[in-house]
Amino acid sequence: MPMKAISVMTPCYNEEGNIEEVYLRVRNVMAQLGRYRYEHIFIDNQSRDRTVEILKRIASADSNVKLIVNARNFGHIRSPIHALYQTTGDAVIGMVADLQDPPEMIPDLIREWERGFSMVLCIRNAREENRLMLWIRGKYYQLVHRLSEIETFDGFSGFGLYDRRVVDIVRSCNDPYPYFRGLIAEIGLPHTIIRYGQPKRKSGITKNNFYTLYDMAMLGITSLSKVPLRLVTFSGFVCAILCALVALGYLAYKLLYWNRFSVGVAPLVIGIFFFSSIQLISVGILGEYIGAIYTQVQKRPMVVERERVNFGCEPGLPLASPAGGEGLPTPTRKAS
Repeated sequence: MPMKAISVMTPCYNEEGNIEEVYLRVRNVMAQLGRYRYEHIFIDNQSRDRTVEILKRIASADSNVKLIVNARNFGHIRSPIHALYQTTGDAVIGMVADLQDPPEMIPDLIREWERGFSMVLCIRNAREENRLMLWIRGKYYQLVHRLSEIETFDGFSGFGLYDRRVVDIVRSCNDPYPYFRGLIAEIGLPHTIIRYGQPKRKSGITKNNFYTLYDMAMLGITSLSKVPLRLVTFSGFVCAILCALVALGYLAYKLLYWNRFSVGVAPLVIGIFFFSSIQLISVGILGEYIGAIYTQVQKRPMVVERERVNFGCEPGLPLASPAGGEGLPTPTRKAS
């Protein structure tokens, strides 16, 4: 029976301070396991530092390392999913390049997969982050959980192991801008959870900003729930009833006190701004759903690749770790 293969997928952008250590730690873990062939696919989203240079040097020495270099920055959603689709292993492990997903957890993930779980999800139970961001993230997960029609996983960032069947199902969705965490919850195959404390980033700064966090948050809500759309309709009915009641109240007041009835400017101004706000929020919610539909119908490629390295090589056994587990192996194989 042929030896099974594990694919490790790592998206990266400006990670020159971490990328070599990620490679070494993954390689050392796979060497210790010994019973699996493996490939480590890196996809670079047009880094502006030495990330690609370092990865090419690694790939020239180790054919198990494969590299995709994007023609431009295709964002934090499309690039990782494209790399996921290029994997060939019987199981795929997704982990980020900033070492906040510890490679030393790989044996635990594989052990649970060997027990028959199609998905092994790593859930953060501790995170070295300021309290405000922790509170915001917690409230967001609560909101998504309440709005979603399916079970979601609080604290799940995408780090985990996925059987080849799961990857094929995700691919069959043909979604050009998928909410991967939601798709994993939607699939519903047997899964288990491993909880871990997420360490601090070792080098560099986070690439997430307000826009990327907002984009992910809105994508999660619009992908998993139609509740916001129904809340817009419900709000319209509530506002209409409220307006009718206020109008009847004013009419009764006018009939009873016609000789000293006066309408102040303040209630009118407040009312106008209140209902204008409701309208803007409603249009914004509708816009998010229309934007999601627009992304679907454009049929643009997930990413455009500038070059590939080592994709002619089959997954192989990991190279033996050098003394002390440090440094790179001597280049002996040329990148394709």
